[in-house]
Amino acid sequence: MRVLLIEDETVLAEQIADGLRDQGMAVDLAADGVDGLHKAGANRYDVVILDRHLPLVHGDQVCTALATGDNDARILMLTAAGEAADRVAGLTLGADDYLPKPFVFDELVLRVRALARRAHNAPRLLRRAGLSFDRPEPVRPDWAWQSSGRSCAPTPGRSPPPRTTTVA
Repeated sequence: MRVLLIEDETVLAEQIADGLRDQGMAVDLAADGVDGLHKAGANRYDVVILDRHLPLVHGDQVCTALATGDNDARILMLTAAGEAADRVAGLTLGADDYLPKPFVFDELVLRVRALARRAHNAPRLLRRAGLSFDRPEPVRPDWAWQSSGRSCAPTPGRSPPPRTTTVA
């Protein structure tokens, strides 16, 4: 897993990077928004850990640029701005997760791993041993299912999701 850490506090950045590397992650560091945007544009990352209060280009602008650009990395804001309004603002800007400082390192690791699992979408069609399977669509909230013993049936009046399997 490849991580970009954009953090201007050098000692903290090194500690986080060393800890993530100990967890088997490849970590690149950027100390300001300009360097962070440059590295994010030049490399493919699974997760970007982003401080909000950065020199040169503010973390909010970096977040917006990454979230609206061609970059498919997940963004975790890691910042001292931890009030509810700050978290809402960060997530509204395009961050996928938000962890206020101070933080527990183990929680950071778990959040990074969770984001990385979702960073790159699985292929739409899976082919194995002469069979082809469509990846199922996410369950929509208007499809309510009732469990009746060992089988599940759709709630009356609701249609189930379409099921398609193609055998090659």
